[in-house]
Amino acid sequence: MPAAGAVWPVTVASGRFDLGAAAHSLLGMRLTRRQVEALRWYAAELVAWNQRINLTAITEPAEIESKHFLDSLSCLLAMRERLGDRVIDVGTGAGFPGLPLKIVCPQLHMTLVEATGKKLDFCRHIMQALSLERVELVHGRAEEIGHRPEHRQSYDWALARAVAAMPVLVEYLLPLLRLGGRAVAQKGESGPAEAHAAEGALRVLGGRMHQVIRVELPGVAELRFLVVIEKTAATPPEYPRRAGLPAKRPLG
Repeated sequence: MPAAGAVWPVTVASGRFDLGAAAHSLLGMRLTRRQVEALRWYAAELVAWNQRINLTAITEPAEIESKHFLDSLSCLLAMRERLGDRVIDVGTGAGFPGLPLKIVCPQLHMTLVEATGKKLDFCRHIMQALSLERVELVHGRAEEIGHRPEHRQSYDWALARAVAAMPVLVEYLLPLLRLGGRAVAQKGESGPAEAHAAEGALRVLGGRMHQVIRVELPGVAELRFLVVIEKTAATPPEYPRRAGLPAKRPLG
């Protein structure tokens, strides 16, 4: 890796997606050369591991950088107002959005939750190879993690990307947040409608809709939305319900 602190150029590279330029355009931030090279190594490992285990349907390097990495970093549009310290990524899969955020914001204490052991093995490989400190890997389901004392009502931010419909997702995320903490659900074009559908569940679980942020990723046609929820009251102790029940009987 290059020495820390070297700045990656933000001019658009000819013939390929330029992650540094795109992050600057979307977020107004400059990635260091070390951060960009770490993410590009991550992309190469994702493609290599994907030949053995199913991690992603996206295998072109430029699409990985835009649709996985930049999409993950778009969470900062919601988080940078008050970044906090403790962040949990529920259903992280191959590490999205948690690991790209950790690479770019190394001060975060990041917890990654994943129910599939092989996917968590991949996250561990990335974390160890890049010497990422203050990263905790948790093997389990969100319904279970939400009742563990070390995780319940402990986080400043709870994140989820392509995990479940909003009325289900808020039952996974809100028990993990401290009072005043916020959740970010990364959604596609259905984001605003899903936010509306979750209002009944939020009343039960102690949350309120904070904002819905429209995200246009450079070079990506599909609209994205960040649905941001604030924890305003303690979640009743019976939530989340046992594994599988939130999806079968969403609150509403």
